[in-house]
Amino acid sequence: MTKLSVNINKIATLRNSRGGNNPDVIKAAIDVQLFGADGVTVHPRPDERHIRYSDARGIKPIITTEYNIEGNCREQKFIDLVLEVKPDQVTLVPDAEGQLTSDHGWDTIQHQKYLKDTIAIFKEAGIRVSIFVDPDPEMVRGALDTGTDRIELYTEAYASNFVKDPKKAVAPYVKAAAVAQKLGLGINAGHDLDLENLAYFAKNIPELAEVSIGHALICDAIYLGFENTIQLYKRQLQ
Repeated sequence: MTKLSVNINKIATLRNSRGGNNPDVIKAAIDVQLFGADGVTVHPRPDERHIRYSDARGIKPIITTEYNIEGNCREQKFIDLVLEVKPDQVTLVPDAEGQLTSDHGWDTIQHQKYLKDTIAIFKEAGIRVSIFVDPDPEMVRGALDTGTDRIELYTEAYASNFVKDPKKAVAPYVKAAAVAQKLGLGINAGHDLDLENLAYFAKNIPELAEVSIGHALICDAIYLGFENTIQLYKRQLQ
């Protein structure tokens, strides 16, 4: 079954908006696992507007499932953090400085040498690597030559078009996933997946190893409760 990793950035956003330590990000990471998720994801940014680097360090000792740190590897501070914390997986995202949220995948052809060199650093430390890519077979093929273990399919386009035409929305992802599977690359996915579109995506990408979901899940938790929401998302993946 596809694993659910819960991104807790929005918990940190709420905490930071008021100061203090309420809600407690470390407790949220503990609870995410107790409530049935298969992992915890954090995405620290240089301005620390949500997850702080100290959070990423503090979460590591309480992980009982899987720990995924994602971020912009063009920041040396991020590379140093990952090598220090040694999560189970690092997901490399091509964010620009000050970017509100991730909005595209890597150009694995143009940036192939850089990615290859950077990925080698993490793999030498025993950390599984996934890289953010758009559902483009050429970019998936390029990913293979970077040495990455997995790709994470950027699903914003799927989510945006799902309501209008689910079959058409998922088609590029089916093709990209087929290429990845043929090449022996693991497949993750994330961005704007929610209770409405997740089950259909997972059904059409049977090779899907893991989804990372934050914003939609935390929004649902406000109305449905945190534990109940995690279970509802898990059911979409069965």
